[in-house]
Amino acid sequence: MANSENVKTSSASSWKNLLRNQCFIPIAALLLLAVFNMIVDPTFFRITFGYNSSGNPVLSGAIIDIINNGSELAILAIGMTLVTAASGGQDISVGAAIAIAGSVILRVLCGGNARPETLQTPIIVAFLVACVVAMLFGVFNGVLVAYFKIQPMIATLILYTAGRSIAAWINNNELPVISDPKFAYFGGFIPGIPIPTPFFIAVACMIVIGLALKFTNLRLYTQAVGINQSSARLNGLNPELIKVMTFVILGLCVAVAGLIKVSRVSSINYSVIAKDIEMDAILAVALGGNALSGGKFSMAASIIGAFVIQCLTTTLYKYGVPATALPAYKAVVVIMLVIVSAPTVREYVSNVIKKMKLKGEVA
Repeated sequence: MANSENVKTSSASSWKNLLRNQCFIPIAALLLLAVFNMIVDPTFFRITFGYNSSGNPVLSGAIIDIINNGSELAILAIGMTLVTAASGGQDISVGAAIAIAGSVILRVLCGGNARPETLQTPIIVAFLVACVVAMLFGVFNGVLVAYFKIQPMIATLILYTAGRSIAAWINNNELPVISDPKFAYFGGFIPGIPIPTPFFIAVACMIVIGLALKFTNLRLYTQAVGINQSSARLNGLNPELIKVMTFVILGLCVAVAGLIKVSRVSSINYSVIAKDIEMDAILAVALGGNALSGGKFSMAASIIGAFVIQCLTTTLYKYGVPATALPAYKAVVVIMLVIVSAPTVREYVSNVIKKMKLKGEVA
């Protein structure tokens, strides 16, 4: 009898811990989308092996599209999570910043010629220049938020408004085109490797941030500032500097996403590139159960949330939802998921389960 009670207690405790885990909701949402697609169209999970126009082996299918197109979003979710945790706000300029970073890369690679026959600069140099530019814009946003005490959404609204015009100005309103096939590897496939390169880049970013959070004080300092700035200052931290640092890290993520975006088409469309991606990045953070007011965070939950958003987008496209209506459909689903993932809702469900267990024991 005692063993039976211990098993019940252990089971109840396991369920409670599972519900409190931040990764539970995004993983559950991903599984729910998977089950829906499995029922409606089992071919959704079909992965086919073929060859592209260059004769190189590639994998294709909805799952490949999700991990491919969701890579930039996952990378942005890393930086957005840190900014949200430290500042208690969100950066809405990342789409425009990607346009700037991408424009800088193309400008450096092309030199003064919009359609060069050969690259004027090594790709790594162009990428590093874009990193510096994107991080400087991160410093700009961070200083406005940390030192001038401007709300993050208001501070980043400046770059959100002007960013795409700046991107066009960098290339004199021209649309540069890169003809070198090596540049397309970053947004497509490396010859001989059938898995999209952006996925490998995203995994590399995940590993780097994972190591940084594990072996440095980045997580501790970011959460401390987000939870209580005054207490963090009393403990010797510089809240302003830490906030700026998170915006700089987001700037670095923007540069990586910018490289992937422009290399996909070997060119740029200033008004379309990364359009509305800032909303998806914010939704990924929220779907991961992270408080948008700052404080504790789960990086893994945000990354999973990014792929949930991309899975939802791919699913809606697959079933014929028009691009113009996509944000509305996505908003309804995401609002439901975010409400379910809210700590208060999870706590309420946990208490209901606990009461049901107690009633069962009494009966």
